[in-house]
Amino acid sequence: MTVKNQTISLSEHLAQAEKKRQGVEPLTSIQPNITMEEAYRVQLATIEKKTNEGSKIVGKKIGLTSKAMQNLLGVDQPDYGHLLDEMVIENGGKVHPERVLQPKVEAEIAFVLKQDLIGPRVTIPEVLLATEYVAPSLEIVDSRIADWKIKLEDTVADNASSGLFVLGDKQAKPTEVDLAQLGVVLYKNGEIVNTGVGAAALGHPAACVAWLANKLFEFGITLKAGEVILSGALSAAVNAEPGDHFQARFAHLGEVSVQF
Repeated sequence: MTVKNQTISLSEHLAQAEKKRQGVEPLTSIQPNITMEEAYRVQLATIEKKTNEGSKIVGKKIGLTSKAMQNLLGVDQPDYGHLLDEMVIENGGKVHPERVLQPKVEAEIAFVLKQDLIGPRVTIPEVLLATEYVAPSLEIVDSRIADWKIKLEDTVADNASSGLFVLGDKQAKPTEVDLAQLGVVLYKNGEIVNTGVGAAALGHPAACVAWLANKLFEFGITLKAGEVILSGALSAAVNAEPGDHFQARFAHLGEVSVQF
């Protein structure tokens, strides 16, 4: 099987999970020697197929930004995935069960760009200058791999375990808040389940966006003006079941919520 055919085959393997609404075997079990570059190629093949079918790319997400998650998967850098228009949930909106497989919720700071960011030497100040505003967000991560039994290559191929996302209504200029010190409290059904701070994401959320711009340069991809960038979880992912209500309260940025 050619490399291209292998990539398409693995992409289709993940697509079957969405079609059948049932998790599938890890790619690292099917192809134990899969490399990171090959895993990203699988992700890009999936995104290309979806955009060819009418989906629109509205941004990117950054994962594995905390040392705890990196240590868990034995890696020393984040990963990334694409955000599509059908992943958007309105603030306070409801996630219908058929839209997810095994969702978890994370609180994050979202960046909305007003200028393109082109690697390979993007810095934190350049990210801040290129940002129109930051907003509170909830990312609903999900996995097409059964029981979240993933290695790094699995989550990368699976669009960095992207699911859905919610943006809060309040917006702030990145120069108006200290993003590294910005705190968040995550509630599940009215109870505090997690707290976090901006520095949990590579020391500064904008450092995550800079990493992403520089990483994408390797694939000939640019962060575009108007894109939403989810900069990485400030709190651990929390399992979500039908009937659960999640709310994140950010210092200076207000609240964002979603219902399952």
